[in-house]
Amino acid sequence: MFRTRRLRKTENIRRLVRENKLSVDDLIYPLFIEEGENIETEIVSMPGIYRFSLDKISKELDEVVALNIPAILLFGIPALKDEEGSETWNDEGIMQKAVRFIKKNYPSLYVITDVCFCEYTSHGHCGIIHDNDVDNDATLPNIAKQVIAQAKAGVDMVAPSGMMDGMVQTIREALDNTGFPNIPIMSYAVKYSSAFYGPFRDAADSAPTFGDRRTYQMDPSNRDEALREATFDDQEGADILMVKPALSYLDIIRDVKNNFDRPVATYNVSGEYAMIKAAAQKGWIDEERVMMEALLSMKRAGADIIITYFAKDVAKVLMRK
Repeated sequence: MFRTRRLRKTENIRRLVRENKLSVDDLIYPLFIEEGENIETEIVSMPGIYRFSLDKISKELDEVVALNIPAILLFGIPALKDEEGSETWNDEGIMQKAVRFIKKNYPSLYVITDVCFCEYTSHGHCGIIHDNDVDNDATLPNIAKQVIAQAKAGVDMVAPSGMMDGMVQTIREALDNTGFPNIPIMSYAVKYSSAFYGPFRDAADSAPTFGDRRTYQMDPSNRDEALREATFDDQEGADILMVKPALSYLDIIRDVKNNFDRPVATYNVSGEYAMIKAAAQKGWIDEERVMMEALLSMKRAGADIIITYFAKDVAKVLMRK
């Protein structure tokens, strides 16, 4: 008789034959930086996650460094918004100030910036609006201005999230032509128009004031289209390909992993985080076990990198083991 249970008998043998393992080296921790002073505001729909002003961020960054989390992903919340999101390329804008502060005071941290406009525009969409829709080609020059400003501030990597056609090529050319050829691009190559983003819009004040983002983010029904999107970004020079969200798109993570010789990232998004937190607060689930199982499923699907609000919690669990 085949007895596959032989290799499950004790914890030591389970450890020896375990196919996938989570490591702190897999993790990127998102941070929300708000312009202003004395701000440390918990996001109601994301327990344990805060918006910080720069004068209040050090305690959080100290903990990230102490937990040996290698990288952070920054989202900026400006004091001023306009139709174009011009604060994104202001050298004194919140993102640029945050990059300079962190690189000066926490040089060991790898700093990644979100490249988008929804937090910075008065309408909450990811680019220039013409005829009640985002004008893809009119938005690309502003993307270039945004990444150049971030590069000058000292960012280590940029992560374009707006799903504009041609955004990776625009960014690669902008960086190469301004003396920053070594800054890599982690592209949100496959980003679905998902209901799981709801709490993030509370966190970043980025809800659109009209319509939705289905004309530029992907239809959740589509699988083959994901490979087309990833192919374009790969050909345009993306260094890392991301799939977002994670848990409802594990098949897409595996497809991208199987078809591209690039590191694959996934974003364990706000709604996925909030559901686990809410169920745990109700006493319906074991938060730690469900958290670890959820992230392990992303590794098993093929993710090399996981962007997650659970990063600090996961790091603490791993330190105990």
